[in-house]
Amino acid sequence: MSKVVYRKNGGRRRAGYPLLVLCAVLLFGFSLVNIVWPKRTQLELENRKAAQLPAFSVSALLDGSWQSGFARWMQDQFSLRDAAVNTQRAADEVLFRKAEEGGILLGKDRWMFTKLFTVDDATRKQLAKNVQAVSEFAANHPGKVTFLLAPSASVIYPEELPAGAPMVDENAMLDDIFAKVGQSADVIDLRGTFTDLKDEYLYFKTDHHWTPNGAYRAYEQFCSLKGLTPFDRAAHEPITVTDFQGTHYSATRLWNVENDEITYYPFDSLMTIYKITGEAAYEPETTENIVNMQKFNTRDKYAAFLDGNNGYSTIEGRGTGSILVVKDSYANSFVPYLTENYAKIGVVDFRNFKYGLDSTIEKEGYDEVLVLYNFQTFIADTNLIYISRPSTLS
Repeated sequence: MSKVVYRKNGGRRRAGYPLLVLCAVLLFGFSLVNIVWPKRTQLELENRKAAQLPAFSVSALLDGSWQSGFARWMQDQFSLRDAAVNTQRAADEVLFRKAEEGGILLGKDRWMFTKLFTVDDATRKQLAKNVQAVSEFAANHPGKVTFLLAPSASVIYPEELPAGAPMVDENAMLDDIFAKVGQSADVIDLRGTFTDLKDEYLYFKTDHHWTPNGAYRAYEQFCSLKGLTPFDRAAHEPITVTDFQGTHYSATRLWNVENDEITYYPFDSLMTIYKITGEAAYEPETTENIVNMQKFNTRDKYAAFLDGNNGYSTIEGRGTGSILVVKDSYANSFVPYLTENYAKIGVVDFRNFKYGLDSTIEKEGYDEVLVLYNFQTFIADTNLIYISRPSTLS
């Protein structure tokens, strides 16, 4: 009778133990590194605040909010996050040829554009409200109001968009906005001028703003409309700040990014930023130069102009008369040029000024008002309706 010999499998099982041990050591080591890794309050490359460890409570645990907060904290605080995100974004572009990242279109020649394929019903309703609010405000201040709406970079450089990108018909929407607002306000349409000058550096490639040169070309059109002599750039020495990576880069982390430059003029005008205490009620908080040069040393370099988006501020100029600028952040690099033409410039940003303007205009005696926004902010801004709110003061 033949004898059957069975092979024992114990050796094979033991051969897998080192791999399991190695995985356990790596997992434990990575967890330990995460525990001791320095925690951040700001994700600099993404230009946003980092999630913090949520405070524990039984109620938060039961409703799931603590777990969600803990997951966000882990995602934002894990070690080598920046390198991991950069590697993943580079793989997306190189291997998978992605044309979009984080709501930003990756165009030709390393251009980045804000994606706007559709305008939903809520945005269209908000746009109608904003057009009506600006029109009513201008009608209530006849002869005083100028409306400047900057077109998106994609309108001026459509050839740089990814092939076949189905952008909304911004030109048709701009035509409609200008026709309605133009019934009660002076309108500045930059599309022709910017198209003629498109070979100039008008928009940042890594940011959603126009450049100071783009702002200057818009300012020239404003001066032409008002019969003013523009600031003479040839008579002043500019300063260039290099290695600017803007909001679009923060969203995409494009691996082969072409850094932008900011060329500005060292205006010496002073700006007073006010603490808002009520309608037409404010008190001086700080006084500083209109260009906060310290912010050129941070990632958010564009915030150097007007020191960001303050609710209400006033600026001393060298000209005559006064003007109130109602704005989004596009105006921040535009306003410094106005110091050449006006003795006083007021600046209102409705994100931090929740009141109508009638009382402020009357109190401060502003001769003119400039409403300056970019298209994509204007169509969706829920704060702009404050512009037409009547004064509650007697």
